[in-house]
Amino acid sequence: MADNQQPPASNSQSKGEAPKEDTPKEGEPKEGAPRECPGSNSEPLAEAISAASPQPEKTPPPSEEECQEIIIVNEQTEELDLNHGRIGKIENLEPLKNLQRLYLRWNLIKKIEGLSTLSTLVELELYDNQIVVMENLDGLVNLEMLDLSFNRIKEINGLQKLLNLKKLFLSSNKLSEIKNVNHLPKLELLELGDNRLREIKNLEGLKTLKQLYLGKNKISKIQNLEQLTNLEILVLQSNRITKIENLEELKNLDQLYISENGVSVIENLENQVKLQTLDLALNRITVIENVRHMADLEELWLNDNQITDWSSVDYLKENKKLVTIYLERNPVASDPAYRRKLKLTLPSLQQIDATLCR
Repeated sequence: MADNQQPPASNSQSKGEAPKEDTPKEGEPKEGAPRECPGSNSEPLAEAISAASPQPEKTPPPSEEECQEIIIVNEQTEELDLNHGRIGKIENLEPLKNLQRLYLRWNLIKKIEGLSTLSTLVELELYDNQIVVMENLDGLVNLEMLDLSFNRIKEINGLQKLLNLKKLFLSSNKLSEIKNVNHLPKLELLELGDNRLREIKNLEGLKTLKQLYLGKNKISKIQNLEQLTNLEILVLQSNRITKIENLEELKNLDQLYISENGVSVIENLENQVKLQTLDLALNRITVIENVRHMADLEELWLNDNQITDWSSVDYLKENKKLVTIYLERNPVASDPAYRRKLKLTLPSLQQIDATLCR
């Protein structure tokens, strides 16, 4: 509950959305289960089941009279869980002098208020409410995690005093521009998936940033990432990108997700020698190339592309640590001996598509 949505990048939670620590990462399976690839055959099945099953009527939004108030029971508490409480207003929290974690997910809150006395607060979750404006946060000088995902926010504001912030979640809002975050000296995770962003910008100065989630936006160009030299995870799935570029300075990347774009060539990844996961599924790639130098590559997702020649598979023989590959719904996958050929060519494989190797 304490920490967050991935990507690699998006259902109520997108593949690229940054996950909370108590849930699997987006685009990753639960421990011990094979990873499902995007666009797998399970999706039409789920849709068919949904269509065949009677759907319950939507519950109308509650009136003001149906909203609940916050009632304080223990003034010494350090953690307060008010999720799903039908709370309409943040109030009556002044007695909580030791509060460190406040969880207000899935409520009916429209305004951020009533928090000015909570200077000890370290985590604040307001996920899935009705908030429109980021405001009244100045008193939270020790805040390290702020989650405002699934609200109605149109502009990033109100973070001037939050200099200890390490994790900021703003997925599934109505943001059209990245701004007012590059003054945060300790920020390690920034989740902006499922918004209306068209350009990557205003991230200069975020030297400590390790995870950047920008999936399910309208971004057409990879750019302005040069100063993010400590970035380890970059999620750009479900955008409008046609070219892999401008990643030269990101030498510490561990995971790169660019699925569901318009990329036709694997290129400009020479400096990504530490990559362990590369997701280029649902693009227009015809040849596997320019990944042989990735000695630590473990997972390669290339399903739903246009790879026709088995020589592309032979090219991967130098990637000795490769344990998972997705190539389904490529022309090569129509070969009746597809799985056997893959395993013979790449003996290190433990998983082919969504199925573990025997």
